[in-house]
Amino acid sequence: MPRGDKSAYTDKQKRQAEHIEEGYKERGVPENEAERRAWATVNEATGGGKKRGSGRGKSVNKAPYHKGGTKGGRAAAARPASARSASARKGARTRSKTKT
Repeated sequence: MPRGDKSAYTDKQKRQAEHIEEGYKERGVPENEAERRAWATVNEATGGGKKRGSGRGKSVNKAPYHKGGTKGGRAAAARPASARSASARKGARTRSKTKT
């Protein structure tokens, strides 16, 4: 089976990847990067493509689906309060200047 072949995936996994990919595209991620991220998320959650047979089923790890919002706040939290405050003041000044 060549790399990138999706025949081993279930229909549900394909639908999940499509849905995740659409979400990335809506946020402005390029198409090929959105597809790559979507399949990486499905692989992390389900352990890759499913093979038929008794005893092969594994439980789904839903943590990757909840991870998106937690990553963004870490960088801001690591900055000192004075730097965050200065950024907030600067943004407020800019918004007040450009307000129509």
